[in-house]
Amino acid sequence: MKESIKRAAKENSDIIGEVFNLYRIFYNQESNLEIAQKYIKQRLENDESIIFFHEEEGTCAGFTQLYPTFDSVNVRKKIVLYDLFVREEYRRKGIAKLLMDAAKNYATENKFGSIELSTNKSNTPGQTLYESLGYIRDNEFYSYDLEI
Repeated sequence: MKESIKRAAKENSDIIGEVFNLYRIFYNQESNLEIAQKYIKQRLENDESIIFFHEEEGTCAGFTQLYPTFDSVNVRKKIVLYDLFVREEYRRKGIAKLLMDAAKNYATENKFGSIELSTNKSNTPGQTLYESLGYIRDNEFYSYDLEI
């Protein structure tokens, strides 16, 4: 199944956008397929994110979206793994792990120093996956957000 993970191109934005819409619903956003597909297409067209996805029979079963950035303290590049989502009917098949592996391989091959991610405190399945892959929960820093 490893070879079923692909790096997205703008032609994949519609099928990935469908799952991105489900991801947003999971995080209590209103369903809006048009906005979801447009957002994914813009990220890919503008080369602003890296997206890996798993496709089965023309359906995107899951995806992860990475944003390259910098780590000032450690003076290096890093990746923020902002989105990871697998459709409910495809869960427990190892797809999320394959997507996480693709992110790690990409980061390694492109000489990024680390991968950073955050998840909802109630997302215990995600936390279990991340910790099983060697990610360490941060107990030192708080996250803040300012809506503009």
